Amino acid sequence: MSDELIQRIKELEAEVERLKSQLRVRSGAGDDTEVTTGRSPDEEADCKPDGGTGSKKGHKGGKARPFDFSAHPRRHVALRLAYLGWAYQGFAVQENTDNTVEARLFEALLKTRLIHDRQSSNYHRCGRTDKGVSAFSQVITIDLRSTQFGGGLGVTLPDSVDATKTKAVGSELPYAKMLNRVLPQDIRILDWAPAAEGFSARFDCRSRTYRYYFPRGSLDVVLMAEAAKSYEGTHDFRNLCKMDVGNGVLQFQRTILSASVSPVQPQHVSSTNPHHLFMFEIKGLAFLYHQVRCMMAVLLLVGQKVEVPGIIAQLLDVDTNPRKPQYSMAVDYPLVLYDCHFEGLTWQRETEELNCVLTALQQHWTQSAVRTHVLHGMIQGLEDRGGASSNHCLLVEGSRQRNYRPLLERPCCESLESRIDHFVKRGRLEREEGESGGGVVHRGKRSKQSHHSPSPPVALEVPSSNQSLQKAEH
Repeated sequence: MSDELIQRIKELEAEVERLKSQLRVRSGAGDDTEVTTGRSPDEEADCKPDGGTGSKKGHKGGKARPFDFSAHPRRHVALRLAYLGWAYQGFAVQENTDNTVEARLFEALLKTRLIHDRQSSNYHRCGRTDKGVSAFSQVITIDLRSTQFGGGLGVTLPDSVDATKTKAVGSELPYAKMLNRVLPQDIRILDWAPAAEGFSARFDCRSRTYRYYFPRGSLDVVLMAEAAKSYEGTHDFRNLCKMDVGNGVLQFQRTILSASVSPVQPQHVSSTNPHHLFMFEIKGLAFLYHQVRCMMAVLLLVGQKVEVPGIIAQLLDVDTNPRKPQYSMAVDYPLVLYDCHFEGLTWQRETEELNCVLTALQQHWTQSAVRTHVLHGMIQGLEDRGGASSNHCLLVEGSRQRNYRPLLERPCCESLESRIDHFVKRGRLEREEGESGGGVVHRGKRSKQSHHSPSPPVALEVPSSNQSLQKAEH
């Protein structure tokens, strides 16, 4: 067989793969088989509230062939998603429960055949939110199946395809539409962006913004706004977070770019109506475990006038106060990961799908707004009958103290050094002597209920007590 004939056969095979890919897009990008006449999620034109995809019909007779991922290009993309976290045990997957946003997300990615498995998907998340916390702009990066045999930003072609002899195809797979048809209604993909191969949602995020919503009640929001400014700058936040030493977090310096307390509706800036909503908005480079909820808890104490605004500066002074006073965090459900900022991404918005997401959120809002006003009417009715509303703050975990004890007079948690020693003894951390006379701590065996996603061991230097502890950003 001549070389020309062999080359011609290879060209025809590449052309067949390109045509088959186009056929899959038209007949259903989320289908389980290589070629099928059934209907797939991305062909649904309407916004189904139950996320149903309709019935499918497979091949006539015989067993359908398994999906061949090796015949398709892969594309590195960023996905931006919103979710209501109230019904979930957090964003990231956990070993002790599958009720997480990330678990539902990967179920959808596998069902639509956008990935073969998680391990090979080159997956990174921008941040993880705890149980009950929501997000309007969570971002992940991942390699997804693509139709772009002609190449493009973030596209990796199959080994069998010669990029110089393939023609560019039309539009990319409708990622948002495909995923939203199989995701729960409280998890929505907003848009996607092609990304360079090495781009990471975790390491390339420029800043993260959280919002914590709360009713004014009897709080002094002016004092809270004054106190919030003390958070700005680079500080050691060990007294305003949960120290996650067992998972290798030994450095607690973080940079806060801005922190403010303001009304949700600007016209309510001078309002004294206890039912008007305010928000604590904080923007930073990165955050520690439970940091925002601890910061909010202290602001609520200031708003109740049981602590002065200067308490924040005192808690940030870890030389004077090296151990965290015992106090309860603010509750989880008002907290939202509002924005994750990136540079160099061009978001691809599908207008029809955006309208579907908006409709779904309006349904949620309608139910919640009506329930809110039903409760408000009941409260007003009881007040009209002579009832007196409680001035207690209802946004802090645990029971309310009858006699308030100032933060700096309370018992303190263990020191950082003590917790390091504790986990070294338990085998979760290992300490080895370094050349400089300090210690080098390596990540040890992980807990089954670890807060962090799996990662390889990390070498960490534990300096002497008068030096700052070093660790890569969480």
